[in-house]
Amino acid sequence: MPSEKPSLAPPRGMRDFYPEDMALRNRIFDAWKRAAELFAFQPYDACVVESLDLLERKAGEEIIEQIYAFSDKSGRRLALRPEMTPSLARMVAARQSALAFPLKWYAIAQCFRYERMTRGRKREHYQWNLDIIGEATVAAEAEVIAAAVCALDLLHIPMSAFRVHYNSRALLADLLSHAGVPRHLHHATFLALDKRGKVSVDEIVAMLQAAGMEAGTVHAVLKVAELKTLDDVTRLLGRDNQALKQLQQLNDLLAVYGLTDCVVFDISVVRGLSYYTGVVFEAFDTAREFRAIFGGGRYDNLLSEIGGRPATGVGLGFGDVVVSEILRKNEASLPSLPVVDLAIGFMQPEQQPLAVAVASAWRRKGKTVDLALSPEKPKPFFARVGKGGCREAVYIGPDDVAAGQLRIKDLASRTERSVTISTLL
Repeated sequence: MPSEKPSLAPPRGMRDFYPEDMALRNRIFDAWKRAAELFAFQPYDACVVESLDLLERKAGEEIIEQIYAFSDKSGRRLALRPEMTPSLARMVAARQSALAFPLKWYAIAQCFRYERMTRGRKREHYQWNLDIIGEATVAAEAEVIAAAVCALDLLHIPMSAFRVHYNSRALLADLLSHAGVPRHLHHATFLALDKRGKVSVDEIVAMLQAAGMEAGTVHAVLKVAELKTLDDVTRLLGRDNQALKQLQQLNDLLAVYGLTDCVVFDISVVRGLSYYTGVVFEAFDTAREFRAIFGGGRYDNLLSEIGGRPATGVGLGFGDVVVSEILRKNEASLPSLPVVDLAIGFMQPEQQPLAVAVASAWRRKGKTVDLALSPEKPKPFFARVGKGGCREAVYIGPDDVAAGQLRIKDLASRTERSVTISTLL
């Protein structure tokens, strides 16, 4: 038996949610659900424990090292899901012949990764996933980006406060080939470029050299990474490049959505997950004070690689940790505790049946009622319910019952109004 008392803190990187934390979390979840509904995405969910084999084959190299993996009592190799897309692909492939495409699905999933703790990074988090399966055009990318921006708007985060940076892995592959980088080195180059802004240029150079890249090729990669605009890319590849055309189409569609002011082409956006094949994107606060707010991209080979029929896919992941920090930074945007319409207290057990009847009547009308569960003196009752969260309060004593009148106090203005008991019921 351990002699030391157990720690009262959650495991490192995990979180407890007290009522005030739940208020913020629920606000974020409500915005996610509402945005998904406005864009006609359907909800789904999957098991939090996933096959390790599926994750090892479909996750990126970095995530493989971060998986919480274990064997069950039958020796099966399992893991806590680090992200949702492989599970989604498995679910779609399992019923692919019975589903109508394109699919537009969303989930709010708890995910786990054993990774280094930094600001905006936990070892568990909730993530809003939006996916469109079966749409080959960049209309899918535009739709999920617009839905994510809608969620930010519902959270009262203005468009001026963030930017959605987008790129294309297909375009980057064409640029690397144009620069003389052999195809077999493209994957290692993607992994190295995904570290831009997170590690020094010298470390990126070391990663490229470790992959077997010569000094001249490394220099060519760094020159590609310096491209700033789609016009710069056009001058190198010409207007007929297919990946470039798709990005131009995406840019035009985002303009129709009214998002021109919050989107920007960014050659440094690569995304670390290996299954991305085309357009990729990440959203950051304009001051770049925080990690990415959301990110995603196109994964056109994922279903076929796990045994399903070929189908295009676009997905987005929007975590709760960073957006919570952004909301907390602006105290004015913090939600208050849930508003209670009426708090009810009573002096003696004899008044409890009336208190219950009043509470029940108000609840049937859709009102939120905090009902005292035992007799209470008036001073502690009003001290308790007056701390915030309650709009009105009524305290029932024997004199109130005899008079057939109850006094309802407005806790903000400290004014009272008298109401007959029959009216309240």
